[in-house]
Amino acid sequence: MIEVLFFGCFLTFVNADGVADVVLSCSLVEEGAGLGGMGGGALFTRTPATLVLRDVPVGPDESLDTLTPFVPPSVPDPDLILFENKVSSAEIPNAVMLLHADCNELEVMCEISRYAPRGLPERSDPAYFMVSLSVEGLDISTSLILQTLPVEKDQSTLTQNKLSLPLSQSGTLQTKVIFLVFSNINSVSAPLRGDVLLNCGFKQEETSLAPEVGLEWRLQHRGKGRKVLEMKRELDNTEGATVVHGERKGSSVDAAQALREGNVSMSLTELKVGDEGTYICTVNLGNFHAQQVIQLHIVQPPQVSLSEEKLILQKSSPQTLSCHCAKYYPLDTQMEWFFLPPTESEPKLFPNQGSLSSHRQHGDGTFSLSSHITIPPSFSPGTKITCKVSHPAMDEPLYVSIVVESPQPDSYWWVLGFLVVTVLFFYQVMK
Repeated sequence: MIEVLFFGCFLTFVNADGVADVVLSCSLVEEGAGLGGMGGGALFTRTPATLVLRDVPVGPDESLDTLTPFVPPSVPDPDLILFENKVSSAEIPNAVMLLHADCNELEVMCEISRYAPRGLPERSDPAYFMVSLSVEGLDISTSLILQTLPVEKDQSTLTQNKLSLPLSQSGTLQTKVIFLVFSNINSVSAPLRGDVLLNCGFKQEETSLAPEVGLEWRLQHRGKGRKVLEMKRELDNTEGATVVHGERKGSSVDAAQALREGNVSMSLTELKVGDEGTYICTVNLGNFHAQQVIQLHIVQPPQVSLSEEKLILQKSSPQTLSCHCAKYYPLDTQMEWFFLPPTESEPKLFPNQGSLSSHRQHGDGTFSLSSHITIPPSFSPGTKITCKVSHPAMDEPLYVSIVVESPQPDSYWWVLGFLVVTVLFFYQVMK
């Protein structure tokens, strides 16, 4: 028995087999004419569309208390754009997380556009569509290629007005996922000189094995691009070898996992500042290709120190104290000074935060910066002075402190006292 339900923000059909159909609000993105039709650059139009992902598995502990019935349109509407993804499609990773994303105030981004496979006419039969699906705040990002399914036409068959494609009896564009590329991370941070794994994978419909698989990883940063790694393999030749060529030393892909499991994640070792940027994972299967984009951020926390190990108060003149931040990345860092008098319990912000040195960049791309403050003679001994450093590579700010010590006796009186003692000593000896 099938129970038709509506889950808060997403439509779902839940049955006794523990699967659900998730209905997503999407946009059909099409390239429009240039500005004023004079070639002033392409514009993109967005038309509301709906994507139904059928038979998404749900866990046995899934609560159905808040679900209410969903009733599909009783009369098919040729103006509606409703894509229905059939059960025979390739499995969509992490699709169950879509059940609650929007209800948890996480924005679901779904864009659908026409797709032209290599070597096939742009308006081929069947038709193909690319779906870009991601959830803000969650590591879900997938590119799907949909293929329309045949429709038995008769006099009652309707045609979708905008796409000029035949509709099923329920008024949907019936499709299946034949190929997808996904990633479990949208952005990752890794330490300088450390290692990182950039996640990327692909799935395909089991009944439509492609004759060859290809992989390319590219890096884009500050307007420049370069190839990082390339892999090619002939699937129909069991004797053939997998060719993996890493342009960047220390880049690698497990070829066996790539072919057996569709895991084309790339490892990078001994990270440098120059490895930071946007990585594009592109997988090619026969006539089809899709990609995922991952941001890699290189981080290195600063080494923080004070210029003095002891700070003895000078009553005659002010003193300079420096806080040094060394070998950090990225450039964003913040330095603040506080002082805590011995008679108080809460530290105070220095009224004058002093001066900053120029940023110094080292050969490995890291930076250094110093902050200098003036300690006035009016400070009381026992005052605690603290330099607070904040940086993206640290979860919490770092504090380094020093306590102002009492001034030592004036050296003139110390020398005079020493001479007096010496004279008295010799006087007693001579006497």
